[in-house]
Amino acid sequence: MTVTAFASETEARFALARQVADAVLFEGYVLYPYRASAAKNRLRWQFGVLVPPGWGAESEEHDFQHTECLMEPRAGATLSVEVRFLHARRRTVQRARPDGGFDTVAELRLDDRVLMPWDEGTEERVEVVASVDDLLGDGVTHPFRRPAGEDAEPVLDAAGRTVGRLLRRREEISGTIRLSARELDGPYRAVRLTAVVENTSDWTPSDGRDAGRDAALPHSLVATHTLMALSGGSFLSMTDPPEWAKGAVAACRNLHTWPVLAGERGSADLVLSSPIILEDHPAIAPESPGALYDATEIDEILALRTAALTDEEKREARGTDERAAAVIELADSMPAEVLERLHGAVRGLREATGPRPAAPDEGFPDEHGVRRPDTPWWDPASEAGFDPARDHVVVDGRRVGKGSRVELRPGRRRTDAQDIFLHGRTATVEAVLHDVDGAVHLAVTVEGDPGADIRREQGRFLYFQPDEVTPLEDDA
Repeated sequence: MTVTAFASETEARFALARQVADAVLFEGYVLYPYRASAAKNRLRWQFGVLVPPGWGAESEEHDFQHTECLMEPRAGATLSVEVRFLHARRRTVQRARPDGGFDTVAELRLDDRVLMPWDEGTEERVEVVASVDDLLGDGVTHPFRRPAGEDAEPVLDAAGRTVGRLLRRREEISGTIRLSARELDGPYRAVRLTAVVENTSDWTPSDGRDAGRDAALPHSLVATHTLMALSGGSFLSMTDPPEWAKGAVAACRNLHTWPVLAGERGSADLVLSSPIILEDHPAIAPESPGALYDATEIDEILALRTAALTDEEKREARGTDERAAAVIELADSMPAEVLERLHGAVRGLREATGPRPAAPDEGFPDEHGVRRPDTPWWDPASEAGFDPARDHVVVDGRRVGKGSRVELRPGRRRTDAQDIFLHGRTATVEAVLHDVDGAVHLAVTVEGDPGADIRREQGRFLYFQPDEVTPLEDDA
């Protein structure tokens, strides 16, 4: 295969995997409610951040990623590597003065958007192509550099007048990719491939004082991940390797990243090494209408929440980032039939035929040695005595049921960040629910939430336990 043909074929395979790789690249890029002023968006970029080695010796983040995986290359095979990351670009907002100058401001309000300072992320790629034979020798070292720079974009109002400008400043970053391989002992021609990506920037705080993460980010490689393709041969799954390779797989060292087979299911010539642990052949759900960028969220909930933002909140989101603006437009223009497809999908079905297996004698133990209970874990008839709309629970000596107003006090031991943000907010109890384990849960809507009516109509509530709320005095 010629170099040109291999490059073309590799690009086609990388293009297929980039949909998932893009999800890694922009995971958590901007969080709902997509506004620069939101508390959730004040700590940016949680995944794959390679910081300058001279910054923050005690930092929990790292200046390198180390990937090891196994492959079975054919004779004369070539390895193509693509390292991808975001380069932070710091944006400053300035207002135009009558004399033609500009003043830096905290925000610039326009009819359709509100512009605020923000760190944008621009995609960077570094490509390395080497023969496997070269990797078996001394290996290949590929340094790279991205220069500093600054550009200005005028901001125009609806009449086309210049009312300000956006200054975007990017700092110099540099790094190194190190590739090497070693043949394994044994009857199989397997090779251990090592790929190391390092941030080699020499940036340190200029005044000698300790600088925070915010100062280091423009000099960092953000959301770093690696795509690797073989021109001939295959990689072995690190998650489900063949029996003969399990020992060699266990001996591989993967630090701050994890390699999985990528591309079409059934193929094994492409690997994605990601700072987020994925399964082999990860794929974007076909129902997803577009990128929403918010880490750990699901499309349906996020689309509904975004559509329920106020007009003022949407203006700020549009001015925060182009990708945030695209999410707002997506949520506002999403047809009902597209939203319905997000409600759930069955990915696999199997036919269930034949008679049900007979229960073991006396009901336990079963064929796996597991004891069966004397009674079923759930009896539908037992629900007859519960009515979520009329039931109540006593909290601090007061009856709390549907219609009660409470103050939210989420318990830190069993909650997440989303609930903690609601600490101290007031809410209305919509139902009192009992689960099969006997625990009680309060379904609530938060007062002041513009999407409360939609949540109530669709039966989508937030849930807290009785010891996580305080009844308000104005309730009877």
